[in-house]
Amino acid sequence: MISDSLLAAVCDVALQAGQVILEIYDQAYEVIEKADGSPVTVADHRAHDLISEQLAPLLPGTPVLSEESSEITYQQRADWSRFWLVDPLDGTKEFIRRNGEFTVNIGLIENGFPILGVVHTPVRRTTHFALTGGGAWRQVEDAAAEVITIRPYQDGVVRMVASRSHSGAEVDRFRNSLRAQSGQEVETVSMGSALKVCLVAEGVADVYPRLGLTSEWDTGASHCILNEAGGCLMDCAGNELQYNKPSVLNPWFLAVGDTSYDWINVCPELKDRQ
Repeated sequence: MISDSLLAAVCDVALQAGQVILEIYDQAYEVIEKADGSPVTVADHRAHDLISEQLAPLLPGTPVLSEESSEITYQQRADWSRFWLVDPLDGTKEFIRRNGEFTVNIGLIENGFPILGVVHTPVRRTTHFALTGGGAWRQVEDAAAEVITIRPYQDGVVRMVASRSHSGAEVDRFRNSLRAQSGQEVETVSMGSALKVCLVAEGVADVYPRLGLTSEWDTGASHCILNEAGGCLMDCAGNELQYNKPSVLNPWFLAVGDTSYDWINVCPELKDRQ
């Protein structure tokens, strides 16, 4: 059963994984380049092993799709109606740079959509979490958890969050379109990992345009949190992102807070770039 107690248990798993990562954070370690050119460290692997082991008894028989188990083929997972979607260390580049902007992401996907999400930020000792129908929450260390919600937007200054490691010309174009439409400067914050979506969920930012490739494990957990905070994660045609596709790659997307605002038509040419 998907319950508050399951959510609490998953939060605990994420905290344990975060502790494993922090034990390696300030040590010397080898950085290996994967086939796609992205880096991976022993912290990624140890966190993956711990999470896979700890999730197994929570929902027996539920498979795990992780960045570190990406060799699982679509033929193997095509009939998965429910599965764990995990990025054991989201923001490996930020981990290597030691800027603290990396997270542990654990999501539960059912019939293509996230129903539970936990994003833990080890260095900040902060956990964002949500369960469908239960709202979105943020907890810092041992303090009481607080409900988070998106920021309503009508007119005026737009707060935009952008990827610290993956921005580019298309994001600049989107920012310029926002500036032209509002007639004011766009406040931009650069951030790493799933923290960007969490900033939209907690009302610090209005929109996060990710106009480049990501994978399903990058977004599954934070997607649930954003939904429960009142926002939406959608592709450039306005469709909500779905999971367990033949390709684990996401289309370009916008994480938006106030869904009553027409974010898609800020930059209409993006509709053709999926």
